[in-house]
Amino acid sequence: YDLKGIRSVALSEAKRIANEDVAKNKKIGEHGAKLLEDGDVVLTHCNAGRMACVDWGTALGVIRSAVEDGKQIKVIACETRPLNQGSRITAWELMQDNIPVTLIADSMAGHLMRKEIINKVIVGADRITGDVVFNKIGTYTHSVLAKEHEIPFYVAAPLSTFDLEGWEETVTIELRGEDELRFCNGKPIAPKDVRVYNPAFDATPMENITAIITEKGVYYPPFLLDELFI
Repeated sequence: YDLKGIRSVALSEAKRIANEDVAKNKKIGEHGAKLLEDGDVVLTHCNAGRMACVDWGTALGVIRSAVEDGKQIKVIACETRPLNQGSRITAWELMQDNIPVTLIADSMAGHLMRKEIINKVIVGADRITGDVVFNKIGTYTHSVLAKEHEIPFYVAAPLSTFDLEGWEETVTIELRGEDELRFCNGKPIAPKDVRVYNPAFDATPMENITAIITEKGVYYPPFLLDELFI
């Protein structure tokens, strides 16, 4: 085997994929930035930034693009229990970019919406089917709260996230380890034998979503997924 040649081809393809990811996310950011206004306070959940993608991100890419356009945007980042991607990663990314960010516990979002502090919500997506958007557990709760308080709820994702053949009942949600809830940083925070239910994702119905932002543009209800690929 020509191992050197194989490595060269693999590296070249990896760089091409990375550059394509950045280009798509920049387009998502370009389209999504138009939905944000100067002075907006945006809630986001989990991490959909450069650590989840490459260099720019989807949900955070929209925020970065809006800031790049000169808009003063503040971000509310949920900690995203139990693995704390929001506090560990999203908050860090935004601070690195000097974008004002405030960290909150997941259960505080409704309180801030009721006080009219949050006026937009932007999340990423792990998979989008014909009837729901699958994203990090807790996303559905934020969508219900946003709908109750008449706050726009946006999903930012590339077309590669869409599954035209899938529906909610065809998707199996991963159940993660029980000790993720029993322990935090190796220290017990719950009875060691307590039963645990720990799904990694939840499903947000399309009727809770204001718009889906893709590299091809912004799409509003009714979401006819076939039209996205024309």
